[in-house]
Amino acid sequence: MKTFINSGMVILPLIVQIIFRGNLVMAQIKNTNENKADTVRITIIYDNNSFIKDLQTDWGFACLVEIGKTKLLFDTGDKGEILLSNMSKLNIDPKEIDLVFLSHFHHDHTGGLSDFLKINSKVKIYYPFSFPDQLVETIKNSGAEPFPVSSFQELHTNIFSLGEINGAIPEQSLAVRTNKGIVVITGCAHPGIVRILEKAKKDFAEESICLALGGFHLHCLNEEEINKVIHYITDIEIQSVAPTHCTGSTARKMFDDVFGSDYIEVGAGRIITIGRNN
Repeated sequence: MKTFINSGMVILPLIVQIIFRGNLVMAQIKNTNENKADTVRITIIYDNNSFIKDLQTDWGFACLVEIGKTKLLFDTGDKGEILLSNMSKLNIDPKEIDLVFLSHFHHDHTGGLSDFLKINSKVKIYYPFSFPDQLVETIKNSGAEPFPVSSFQELHTNIFSLGEINGAIPEQSLAVRTNKGIVVITGCAHPGIVRILEKAKKDFAEESICLALGGFHLHCLNEEEINKVIHYITDIEIQSVAPTHCTGSTARKMFDDVFGSDYIEVGAGRIITIGRNN
């Protein structure tokens, strides 16, 4: 597998041509190089796995996705004080966030939202249509713009929700369209990482998936079950993987063994750059 991803702590310039096309509800996106993101940078802010010792770890997940001048906060972790402390140590200004994307309602992904909104409520927040009323009221009362998501749609240029996927815990996942392929980011993958990647392959049928990152929710499976998932992911030619959070240490080690140099170790503080020259 050939990787196009550079990971580390080096801050690279982000260049992207922004042409706003509005929200789209589409069955499939046509493959064209026009307007695809040249460079995307993902910073892991909140995780139960460590990458930089100075950052706090805790059960939960949040990351910053930067595409050109657009900054998106994916989930908010469990505790606001940890989220904001890690953002400060990573030189991430909460007031510069434009969009917030909430994968599902579990507290380890939404617990930091209220503290974040006290600092920056001038954001658009995208959340699954089935979100609990209490969380929706928190968003509305803060003054943020609420956007419930039910189906696949483009939220901003090159930024997509795969739509709410039903299951025991309904969840939406993020897709970012780059010149290297599609980046899929999952919160916990409660509906199943296989189902999520199948949905991404369907929505972007003419494009490859260059990276799957986030919680894959495999910590409760045995090695035989994990192995089936890994081999499915290799069969559909996912180029690189960066599993973390609820994936589990056993599954992460197994992904590392199979993907080799295309496996990315992820933890709080990790920066991954997907770009034209990487």
